[in-house]
Amino acid sequence: MFKIGNRKIGNKYKPLIICELGINHFGNLSIAKKMVDLAYKNGAEAIKNQTHILNAEMIDKAKEVIPPNSNKSIFEVIKENHMSFENEIKLKKYVEKKKLIYLSTPFSREAAHKLYKLGVKLFKIGSGECNNLPLIEEICKFKKPIIMSTGMNDLKSIKESVKIIEKYKINYALLHCVSEYPVNYKNIKLDYIQTLKKNFPRAIVGYSDHSIGITPCIAAMAKGACIIEKHFTDNKKRKGPDIICSMDPLELSALKKCSEIIFLSNGSKKKITITEKKTSNFAFSSVVSIKNILKNEKLSNKNVWIKRPGTGDFPAKDYKKLLGKKAKKFIFKNKFIKKKDV
Repeated sequence: MFKIGNRKIGNKYKPLIICELGINHFGNLSIAKKMVDLAYKNGAEAIKNQTHILNAEMIDKAKEVIPPNSNKSIFEVIKENHMSFENEIKLKKYVEKKKLIYLSTPFSREAAHKLYKLGVKLFKIGSGECNNLPLIEEICKFKKPIIMSTGMNDLKSIKESVKIIEKYKINYALLHCVSEYPVNYKNIKLDYIQTLKKNFPRAIVGYSDHSIGITPCIAAMAKGACIIEKHFTDNKKRKGPDIICSMDPLELSALKKCSEIIFLSNGSKKKITITEKKTSNFAFSSVVSIKNILKNEKLSNKNVWIKRPGTGDFPAKDYKKLLGKKAKKFIFKNKFIKKKDV
């Protein structure tokens, strides 16, 4: 367990749902605030942004690299859609005024330092930075909790990053993630959540989703994800590289309700409840006579069997123990076999 402000995160607490604005706001503060309003209204607890400083993040060669979910270079995508830091300051204040958690992914050392000075309560490390060991170590120096996505990285790579985080004694969470936009359902492999839990026992484990819809998010919570991160938009008719794998307000509301139900439903230890005990009275069966039984007659499968309710002296499991015993008195048909009868 670790805390972000007053919010506790861990297996004993409701999953934290992070709405990632990312670049869905196109750098427009008004659109971002509208998305925050809708996220807040529909149950979000945390809003995530992306902090981009172009020259600190990329060199000109990035203008030649085109992401699979865009027809423009990654340089152009970020240049056209990133939010200025001046507006990010305003966005953080707006988010926190609503008592929501604000976090952001820095894509450079300079961005990380700006966020630290801005006073963020934790850092989100994206999948692309999961193996950026120098940046991870720089962020660890801030002594803030870290949530790190693990897309595009295998266990060996993740372990190298976690080694640094644990060296600095930082509270951290790992998010299972597949960096496809949108991800093919066949590639999600939600059981990997358990793999992360097994290999990183000190970590809180969650899921960062890039699928269409919210079904994998719901399934991830059932598999023990303590954090769900998913892109968020006010309207899926907007055009942007991440819109297709974003949830809208209605989906967020449904996801929030599911998270509460799943939290109450999860658990590995089971006890027979008081209500179950009452139910067993009519649902279970007892040993009864299926014909009139004479005094001194032996009990057999021809004169005794199992019928409801389960309130008799001999439950169904004791049936074979009674076979061959003699009746001490006359027993009418369709009556419980009582202890005083045999």
